[in-house]
Amino acid sequence: MSGRAQLMWDEAVTGYDFGPGHPMDPVRLGLTRSLVGAFGLDEELDVVAAKRAGDSTLRLVHREDYVAAVKAVSEDPASARGEYGLGTEDDPAFAGMHEVSALIAGQSVGAAEAVWRGDALHAVNFAGGLHHAMPGGASGFCIYNDAALAVARLLELGAERVAYVDVDVHHGDGVQAAFWEDPRVLTVSLHEHPRTLFPQTGWPEETGADGTAEGSAVNVALPAGTGDAGWLRAFHAVVPELLAEFRPQVLVTQHGADTHFDDPLAHLAVSLDAQRAVQVACHELAHEHAEGRWVALGGGGYAVVDVVPRSWTHLVAIAAGRPVEPAAPIPEAWRQEAYARTRQLAPGRMTDGRWPVEWRGWEEGYDPADRLDQAVLAARRAAFPLRGLLP
Repeated sequence: MSGRAQLMWDEAVTGYDFGPGHPMDPVRLGLTRSLVGAFGLDEELDVVAAKRAGDSTLRLVHREDYVAAVKAVSEDPASARGEYGLGTEDDPAFAGMHEVSALIAGQSVGAAEAVWRGDALHAVNFAGGLHHAMPGGASGFCIYNDAALAVARLLELGAERVAYVDVDVHHGDGVQAAFWEDPRVLTVSLHEHPRTLFPQTGWPEETGADGTAEGSAVNVALPAGTGDAGWLRAFHAVVPELLAEFRPQVLVTQHGADTHFDDPLAHLAVSLDAQRAVQVACHELAHEHAEGRWVALGGGGYAVVDVVPRSWTHLVAIAAGRPVEPAAPIPEAWRQEAYARTRQLAPGRMTDGRWPVEWRGWEEGYDPADRLDQAVLAARRAAFPLRGLLP
């Protein structure tokens, strides 16, 4: 097995562009790729461009009629009328939509293949993590569900246990739906409570299909306003114990950066430093429970200069085995590039000034009157007994 990590990248993924004013600005991808290069991380990685996912691969998750619909509006964007979720405010149709969406999916599938076959121990596709797309429809800025396709490809290659951990601020609903009845896949999502955020799913009571996959879905619905200490407490109170029980052969993680306190579309108050701490934890958990096999994806994140490039550069660096120190200054050339491309002033360091982030472990006890602890308890009580674990 190669000790080097793979970074999945094709410049053409920046064509995933819903148009001016849409929150999913592809500049966030270009700036991330540039910052990865500015820190010299290309020397520590194999940068690989995988081919576009073909129809047979897309059908591992998506219905044939939906793929046909995406192709049709990709050819003629003006024909989109909202069917299959295409041509909506969230998911406007654009020329070439099918091709670039399939390209992003191909990078995540390629990452999964590389890790499973031993070509790389870790593989990162920060353009991926489009976790809202459903088998039969687009949703929440997501056309094809590359995360679910990566997991499905692992199963097709022979994996018997794949764990998917999603720390985006929004519930990983599309991935959960794709494997709702499949006990080979454990989906764990930590997200803002569905009462206050799209897609209004991810309640702790959602635990997998009765009779076939009970306990294969775990949802931690965090109260709006949750900050670093609570977010890390919730992650560590749920994820490590589940992975120890499940013993995944591969760990797939989704690292949406929209938990950040500067993100314009949600209501958590997490810092870049806490995001980095969870990335470090996922890396360690992959080595502890999955022989190091780790596929890491991007996701949401709409503070496209201040947050996303820094967060995902930390992710790439951790996967590459050369973590960037939180206090490291950001190269001036990159800051100038960011200003030239967005007219926004870029941050000066790779930290929000909160490293090391402090949090209290669940084993130290909990407060049943605390809203964060109530969220953790709800998740543990709903799912843990179904896996033979104490709530």
